[in-house]
Amino acid sequence: QVQLVESGGGLVQAGGSLRLSCKGRERAFSTITAGWFRQTPGSQREFVAGISWNSARKDYSDSVKDRFTISRDNAENMLYLQMNNLKPEDTALYYCAAKRGFSPNYEYWGRGTQVTVSS
Repeated sequence: QVQLVESGGGLVQAGGSLRLSCKGRERAFSTITAGWFRQTPGSQREFVAGISWNSARKDYSDSVKDRFTISRDNAENMLYLQMNNLKPEDTALYYCAAKRGFSPNYEYWGRGTQVTVSS
């Protein structure tokens, strides 16, 4: 089991920036795939960005590509999501997640941090 805690959400105007952070409570977090998802009320949780354990591979949804940057610091068991040029449609509850390489689905989830972008 890997426990995850997100932080850094808040209110920002369109065009602004925000950085989300995720702390893995276990050492194993630094050895597995991690990512960010987001969800709005009444909608399905959607994938935002993912990163391999060694940062060799990064993946982004089309809606955030070229605006968001995912990164990690394994020495500190930290995961980050730098969000630039935010749009109102980026408003959502953002979740940190992780999974082992052989797992088909993300296994571990944080509680979420709210991001609200005003127009």
